[in-house]
Amino acid sequence: MEDTIAAIATPSGEGGIAIVRVSGENAIELVDKIFLPVAGGRSLQERAGYSMGLGWVLDREGQKVDEVLVSVMRGPRSYTTEDVVEINCHGGLLPARRCLEEVLHRGVRLAEPGEFTRRAFINGRLDLSQAEAVIDVIRSRTDKGMRIALRQLEGGPGRKLREIEERLIGINARIEASIDFPEEVGDVDEEAAARELLEVGRELEQILDVSRRGRIYRQGIKVVIAGKPNVGKSSLLNALLQENKAIVTDIPGTTRDVVEDYLNIRGIPVRVMDTAGWRETKDVVEKIGVERTREVIAEADVVIVVLDVGAGISQEDLDIRDLLAGKKTIVLVNKEDLPEKRITTQELEEMFGDWPVIRGSVKEDMGLEELEQAIEKLVLRGEVQADDMEMMVNLRHEEALHQAKVHMEAAKMALEADLSLDCLAVDVWGALEALGEATGRNLREDVIDRIFEEFCIGK
Repeated sequence: MEDTIAAIATPSGEGGIAIVRVSGENAIELVDKIFLPVAGGRSLQERAGYSMGLGWVLDREGQKVDEVLVSVMRGPRSYTTEDVVEINCHGGLLPARRCLEEVLHRGVRLAEPGEFTRRAFINGRLDLSQAEAVIDVIRSRTDKGMRIALRQLEGGPGRKLREIEERLIGINARIEASIDFPEEVGDVDEEAAARELLEVGRELEQILDVSRRGRIYRQGIKVVIAGKPNVGKSSLLNALLQENKAIVTDIPGTTRDVVEDYLNIRGIPVRVMDTAGWRETKDVVEKIGVERTREVIAEADVVIVVLDVGAGISQEDLDIRDLLAGKKTIVLVNKEDLPEKRITTQELEEMFGDWPVIRGSVKEDMGLEELEQAIEKLVLRGEVQADDMEMMVNLRHEEALHQAKVHMEAAKMALEADLSLDCLAVDVWGALEALGEATGRNLREDVIDRIFEEFCIGK
């Protein structure tokens, strides 16, 4: 029998309400001991599930702590599948803390981080991917990221993984039966097994691919704006943010450190960074800024190189180009509103190869839409369409699915090489074990502990 747990489920600080959540077999009975309903009201134990009662929380001396609304949710139709009580008190640190203290005084234990969601997982209301989706919903920074997290919370991706798991169990059962009962069962249909292994491998590859997209919407990307002084880098940052974040002047070297902020580009959380102008300088502070530019470029997911169409392509522009070998890069030819243009299409092709090139004017708000499209296309490899299988992925999922795919490929090779059924069974079982790590079917207790430690207390 699980003990009864409690925690404050809302952020600290002033607000309209604060919520103290209590879950466990004795939750209703224990909270009822400190609850005084208004005249004519009923005790919590007399209330049906999904009902609320107005009253007071009392302290150990019978004094009123706060006026509250108390929700009663009887198991198994609750978040944890246990009896759950939520005390809705006035917002602010003190009312919630005092209500929690009185609950704990009645023998309730303070919940650990994520323990409510962990109980929902242990009690079978959520599978592990759904439980992990809860934290993704909480941490979502864009509508797109939240929609993907909610889809996972609904259980769609988890069901897909379990379908693959069931197919592998079927393949494994036929192989094991052929090993243990060769006369009764006969040989494995190698052609049918190879076909099924190939299909499962393709499905795993597809899941890994859409999971990569989901990870981008979950974690976001880092975009660095680079270029020589006075090409319009700070103006571009301000235009993307639609606010005057960076100082803009005609004086070279105005930006001496990295200026950054967050924005939403087509559902992708983007950390955008304006950097010091790239040039040779004797100014000590500016030198530090240029070195910092080099460091953030090394960490960037995407780099936007800004060129000045009126100034032409200089050696400094080429130095930046050489620094970006192997980086996902977009070239923005800025100040296209100027009458005199000193950068030709041929020069761009010769000097910047296959990098996407956008001609525009930050001052006139030209080319920003195309720039956002280019960023989206670059990080999603052109796969910008919606996909019902999109799912959030973390490193644990990704490693488990990769391992499952490796075992599937080994099993297919074992069939083609006409190796023994024992070798084939080992690889199929290895894929099942790896897939079980992703679904949570055979996850170790210490791994489960680490997963729920990421949650806040009260969730």
